[in-house]
Amino acid sequence: HKLLDQGAESGALQKIGTTLRGIGPTYRDKSSRVGIRAGQLKSDSWKQSVKDRLVDANEMLSHWNIDAVDADALIAEMEPSVKELATYVADTTSMLFDASKANDSIIFEGAQGTMLDVDHGTYPFVTSSNPTSGGACTGAGVPPTMIDSVMGICKAYTTRVGEGPFPTELENEIGDELAKVGHEFGSTTGRPRRCGWFDGVVAKYAVMVNGVDTWTITKLDVLDGFESIELCTGYECDGVTYTSVPADTTILARCTPIYETWKGWNTPTTGIRNYDDLPAEAKAYLDRIEEVTGAKVGIVSVGPDRDDTLIREESGVLQGV
Repeated sequence: HKLLDQGAESGALQKIGTTLRGIGPTYRDKSSRVGIRAGQLKSDSWKQSVKDRLVDANEMLSHWNIDAVDADALIAEMEPSVKELATYVADTTSMLFDASKANDSIIFEGAQGTMLDVDHGTYPFVTSSNPTSGGACTGAGVPPTMIDSVMGICKAYTTRVGEGPFPTELENEIGDELAKVGHEFGSTTGRPRRCGWFDGVVAKYAVMVNGVDTWTITKLDVLDGFESIELCTGYECDGVTYTSVPADTTILARCTPIYETWKGWNTPTTGIRNYDDLPAEAKAYLDRIEEVTGAKVGIVSVGPDRDDTLIREESGVLQGV
């Protein structure tokens, strides 16, 4: 799959901003119904699946003048890993169902973000899966009725890795400062993240798509040194005002943000251990995020350490945990 990814690097994948880790081709195999499933690793059926898959894969590689992959050599290379992985394969759907019946606590953690969702994001500048909350059900095999609450995780400003529309992007010294102070580099590729002011339109959309009950707002401390802070509450394009994300990404790419200007607190927040002790300006900014997005702020982080996590008690974010 990495070979297929590299072969297509000069095409659309490069524009989208792929990690070149074979994710796209793997999901393509899944949709084409030619993928190898984890359940096969318990038997030898995976070997025949590898051979079958390589027929088409090698034909594709030949178009890019990449040498064909030898099936027997690949199977021999894979076998030790397959044996190790097979020990972890189990009927996880039944395990989760039993745990739920026993009233055990279960947490599903998503990765990436709403706007990278293949169905609900800024297509085609998206990943190949559903990182929105619905993906917990389709990915883990649990019903929607098993989900009690959804916590959204969002920075106090907005970032994006790779290509795609980004209305609040700051291609100036302010964006550079956010990236520098926030150490904004992609976790997989190390690419610098694009930075901008908080996009309330995208965050509101994320609340709707995911059913977010409460927010965890991270990296509030990155804004500590700013005299003023902008918060996007809408977009404008061709004389039309948008308060929700346009489905047409060509329109979204031409949108300009509508900002509110908020006074910065211009004082360090790292070291604060109680939400109520945050500067008044910081709490006002967080209150406005609640109003714009329609979800309560339950947790705020003011640094990378565990002790830098502030729980807003009245939000009830940890109720029942």
